[in-house]
Amino acid sequence: MYGSERSRSASHQSYEMLRDKILNGELQGGTKIVEEKIAAELGVSRTPIRESIRKLEYEGLIVNKRVVKPTEKDLRNMFQVRILLEGYSAQCAASYIKEKELEELLACVEIGRNGEVEEIMKANERFHEIIVQSSNNPVMIDIIDRMQSTIYLFRKTVVFYNRPHLIDEHEQIYEAIKGRDGQKAEQLMKSHLQADLEFCLHLIG
Repeated sequence: MYGSERSRSASHQSYEMLRDKILNGELQGGTKIVEEKIAAELGVSRTPIRESIRKLEYEGLIVNKRVVKPTEKDLRNMFQVRILLEGYSAQCAASYIKEKELEELLACVEIGRNGEVEEIMKANERFHEIIVQSSNNPVMIDIIDRMQSTIYLFRKTVVFYNRPHLIDEHEQIYEAIKGRDGQKAEQLMKSHLQADLEFCLHLIG
């Protein structure tokens, strides 16, 4: 492996390890990120750590060298954007989605009903991802992709605390997309995310 490839690989691995520490709660909100300390813990030089921190800042997981501690206002702001973009994505998906993706959406619903917590988390993430990807709008896909890590922090909440009707709502969204009813799919997705927001706010409160 050439030098630049090796450093890219070290940077990507560092990024993934650091991101996972934040997402699994090992590095809690408000924790100060010290480059030397993280580099020593992960057994890499400071350069890949610096690059990882830059990427995590771009994704919103690190702010001013500290792990983000989302406030109620952050939560509302993020969900407002998600409701607009993912609602519109669901409308577009009703027109553009292919049969293979429809089958995968249904599989996500079934895992949501019968899977273990980790499997449900992955299926929940994949369900939303398929719909966004099916919007056929690269700009929208990119914006939502940038929000993924922060979304994950809240998605964990709705799955772990077993929000009522979560999977029923996924099934209704799937049925609307399958039936090519864009307006209904958009409305259902918006209501679904609004319910996620209210559930998270209730838990924070």
